[in-house]
Amino acid sequence: MFEEAQLYSPVTQADDGAVTVHLAPDHPGAGDPAYRARRNEIAATAIAWRPGEPAPHIDYTDAEHEVWRTVCRELAPKHVRRACRAFNEAVRALDLPRDRVPQLEEVTERLRALTGFGYVPAAGIVGIQEFYGDLADRTFHSTQYLRHGAAPLYTPEPDLVHEVIGHGHLMADPQLAELNRLAGEAARRARTPEALQVVADVFWFTIEFGLVREDGELRVCGAGLLSSYGEIDEVEHADVRPLDFGAMARQEYDITRYQPVLFAADSMDHLVDAVGGFFAGCDDDTPARLGVPATASR
Repeated sequence: MFEEAQLYSPVTQADDGAVTVHLAPDHPGAGDPAYRARRNEIAATAIAWRPGEPAPHIDYTDAEHEVWRTVCRELAPKHVRRACRAFNEAVRALDLPRDRVPQLEEVTERLRALTGFGYVPAAGIVGIQEFYGDLADRTFHSTQYLRHGAAPLYTPEPDLVHEVIGHGHLMADPQLAELNRLAGEAARRARTPEALQVVADVFWFTIEFGLVREDGELRVCGAGLLSSYGEIDEVEHADVRPLDFGAMARQEYDITRYQPVLFAADSMDHLVDAVGGFFAGCDDDTPARLGVPATASR
């Protein structure tokens, strides 16, 4: 029910090489010519990047640094209160700057030392097979732009805040990094759209929007929740269900809204064992085993 590409504003390149990021009319930056030009500029650097090269260095502006500082300041107490133990330990281990926007290469260097994961730049849309499949090589495709300064605590699409504060810290934890890698291997094995979609759906409800019970409390362990100032508090109003991979593959969801249905593991060990085991055993027959009809592939 989800494709990673759906989250991004389309990016096109004209015959003369000009790069354009097509923001939706209701995007916070849609009416800001300077922001649109900045998005085009950053997307162009990602398009020009070639595998094997360092991620492009972006000279972030004072306004962009302020967005990063604001998000870090406002999310930090929510992480202490709601995030799972592994995430908060990873925050300390990765030790990212909070007073300025980190470069992707800087984050990669720190991640490599912890779990071997690293980033490559994405201009915008990354195909579902490529995005998930490359996780098998411990490679994460990341945008480098930041959300509009008028709404520093909101973004309608994944920006550097989501990619680094959310996913980066998960990939800094060895067990959660391994779940990402296993998801990548599952995606690489998939030969049918249905099988690949099941990988994407389970990833969505666990690594993106997963919950775990710790010390009798419901804790957040999904990157989408951990990087969202508003939605991280909404988990207490969600319909929280036990882990059920078949249900995840059949559950309809709208990526533009807070998720009304979430799934929680009984513990971090349960999450790692169950989700890791699912990805390790996922193949083209998995949709049928889960009772997911072929027409359910989105």
